[in-house]
Amino acid sequence: MPTDARRVLVVGAGVTGLLSAVRCALAGHHVTVLDRDAIPNPNSTSFDQHRAVRALDTADLAASRRIAVAHRRWMGLEALTGSKFYRRVGMITAWSADEVDAVMEAAAAVNLPVSMVDPATVPHVRFPENSVGVLERHGGVLLADHALQVLVRWLNEQPNVTLRPWQEVKAVDPEAGRVYLPDAEYLDADLTLIATGPWSKELVDLPMVLHRQTLVYLRPPEQLAAAWENTPGIGRIGTSGLAWLLPPGDGTLLKVSSASVCREADAVTTGSPVEERRWAEQVLAERFLTEPDRYTVIAVKRCHYLVDAETGAAHLVRIGPSTWARTASGGDGFRTAPLVAERILEALTTDFREETI
Repeated sequence: MPTDARRVLVVGAGVTGLLSAVRCALAGHHVTVLDRDAIPNPNSTSFDQHRAVRALDTADLAASRRIAVAHRRWMGLEALTGSKFYRRVGMITAWSADEVDAVMEAAAAVNLPVSMVDPATVPHVRFPENSVGVLERHGGVLLADHALQVLVRWLNEQPNVTLRPWQEVKAVDPEAGRVYLPDAEYLDADLTLIATGPWSKELVDLPMVLHRQTLVYLRPPEQLAAAWENTPGIGRIGTSGLAWLLPPGDGTLLKVSSASVCREADAVTTGSPVEERRWAEQVLAERFLTEPDRYTVIAVKRCHYLVDAETGAAHLVRIGPSTWARTASGGDGFRTAPLVAERILEALTTDFREETI
């Protein structure tokens, strides 16, 4: 253990909290992770069958450059833990024919390897009319819940890491970096990270917006199983160009949703099955599959995610001298979590300004 080892307190055992804990533990710091539920928490926004890893944002090339390295970080975590949880099948985004040249130029500007895809090569998926696919070859699909379980196993083996499940945090003092637990217990640290996803709004005063979305899980017909096994994740598809999917593989189902069913919410709630089925019907009505009647709906899930209220982006925000908060969860939280972990480690020894991740 290095002589300058510091105490790191992570509140929230989702992907951001766990990756930050791993990065700090590797550097020799003492890390304590708290969660209101089990660790990993099956009710967290991070816990799901799969999440997308992609980088290209044509409206923010600086962010694209930062996020382009994320797939290498996930590959490094696979090597560290000795487990496979990153399916590097690529990510396709559909663009209209008159947008493709600008998209390819943006990818070249950030040195992101991409290639054009003829929609006819993915005949089981319906692209918008007159559109072309752009494939991010370094993108892919994370087996999210499996990845969380692997990270927890690794952390449990480290002598400088303490995992404390079933610990509901009552309050946070950002100025002191102090976290208050039931029965008058409190914890101090040299750095405190609040990464509790949608529940962060209960602990820290930040301009955050909570969103609710409906996910639909499908089983493809057996005759298409081989085709789906090699299909990338695909976005901006269907009749509206707002639908997206993550392919089945390694025991997962086909997951689909649409930006059209994303709506603001006041709180994290479970909702009724009847209500979620109505939202699911709206997703499926976008007809992003060429033979939708051959697919079986296995499950419908309500999910929540958090973004910065001013920018709609993911931020790591300094809210006190040694207290940080992560204003992101869900898919964007997964996509940028490796970068947050690096920033948290840097913050232990270097003062730096808050920024979009």
